[in-house]
Amino acid sequence: MTNRQPSMATLMAALPEIRNAPSDHGPIRYLCHRPDFGQRDFVSELTLTVEQGIPGERWMRHPWMRLPDGSPDPAIQVSILPARVCDLVWQPGDVSPHPGDSIVADLETSLDNLPTGSLIGAGDAVLQVSAVFNDACVKWRKRYGEDALRWVRAEGHPHLRLRGILCAITQDGVVRADDRLRVLRRGY
Repeated sequence: MTNRQPSMATLMAALPEIRNAPSDHGPIRYLCHRPDFGQRDFVSELTLTVEQGIPGERWMRHPWMRLPDGSPDPAIQVSILPARVCDLVWQPGDVSPHPGDSIVADLETSLDNLPTGSLIGAGDAVLQVSAVFNDACVKWRKRYGEDALRWVRAEGHPHLRLRGILCAITQDGVVRADDRLRVLRRGY
C-alpha cells in the first residue's frame, strides 16, 4: 500500500499531458458509487436520475450544497474527474481512498472545452456542466498533499478545472464502464 502525494514539480510537468486529453468521446476509466462518507464501490454501471441523482448515494441525504428550500442542489449530482489527474494522485491499492468522483474519464474538462451549461452524454443519460467550481476540498489536501491542492487552485489553473467538473442530471439513463462521454452541446 502506498500513499500518492505528488510534488508540485511532478504536477506541473504533467499539465501538457492533462491538457492533451480528448476534447470529446472520452473513455470512462472508473464508475464509483458512494453510498456514504468514505465509502467507494467501483461498479460496471451507474443509474443516473434527475430526481434522485445516483440512487443510493449520499447526495440525497448529505449534500454539501443545498437549495434555499433545503433540498439537495442538483448542480452537484455527478462529479467527473479527468483520468489523467486521477493517475497523478491515486491508483488502486493506495492507502488514500479514491477521490470520490462518480465518473473518472479521459476527457479534457477545462472551461474552454466544456463551458458552463455544456451537455454531456453519459450512456443514455444527459449531464449538464454546472457553474459550481470544484476547487478541491480539505479532504483532497489531506489525501493527496498540499501541493495537489495548491496546484488545482494556482493562478491560471481554475479555468483548467483540474479537479474536474460538477454536473446536474438532465435526462435519466444508465452509464456503463465501457461507454464514452460525448459532448452533445458546448455552453448554453
